[in-house]
Amino acid sequence: MTDAKALDLASQLCSRLCHDLLSPVGALSNGLELLADEKDPDMRARCFELLEQSAKASADKLKFFRLAFGAAGGFGALVPVEEAQAAIEALAGDAKRIRVNWALADDRLPKDAVKVMLNFAHMAIDALVRGGTLDIGAETRDGATEIVVRAAGTRIAFDEKIGTALEGDLPEEELSGRTAPAHMLALLAERAGGGLQHHRTDETLVLGAVLPQPEGPVA
Repeated sequence: MTDAKALDLASQLCSRLCHDLLSPVGALSNGLELLADEKDPDMRARCFELLEQSAKASADKLKFFRLAFGAAGGFGALVPVEEAQAAIEALAGDAKRIRVNWALADDRLPKDAVKVMLNFAHMAIDALVRGGTLDIGAETRDGATEIVVRAAGTRIAFDEKIGTALEGDLPEEELSGRTAPAHMLALLAERAGGGLQHHRTDETLVLGAVLPQPEGPVA
C-alpha cells in the first residue's frame, strides 16, 4: 500500500470513529446545557441519568474502537478474548434488541484476529436494524484462527460495497468511512495469507475469516 493510500485509509477510519461518537458526545453536550438551566429536582435527576447513559455509551465506543482499529496490546500481541467480548456486548447493548451468543474455544487470540472479530460484529450489529441474534465463534486449529459471525433477524441491512471491500475489490474512489473497516480487514487477511467470506440473505448475514497464525513467538 502506498503512503497516499495508507493516509486515505487512516483518514476514513477516523471519519468512521468520529461519526459513531458524534451521537453520544452530542447528547452529553445537550444534557449539560439542559442541566445548566434546569431548576426542577426531578428534571435535574433525569438530566443526570441521561448524562450517565451518554457517558457510558461514549466510553463503550472508545473501548471498542481502541481494539477494532488501534494498536491495543502492541504489535503481534495476543489479546484476552474477554476484552473483545465485553466490547461487543456493550456495543450490542447500546443498539438494543440484540442477543449475543458465544462459541469461543480459546481464551486469547492474535490481535489481528480480534480486530476481524470486532469489525465483523460491528457490521453484523449495523445489519440488525430491527434487532435479532448475533452468534460469534472463533477457534485456532491447524495453525490458523477461524472466525465466524452470524447475524439473524428481520430485513438484514448490508451495503454490498462493504462486501466488495471485504473481497479486496473496492475501487479507490469508493473508499469511505462506511467501507474503510472492511477494506482494512481485507488488507489484514492478505498480509496474513488468509481470506474473508460473506453471505447475505433477507434474514441472515454470515461473515467468516481464516487467518494463519504468525510464525515465531507471540508476545
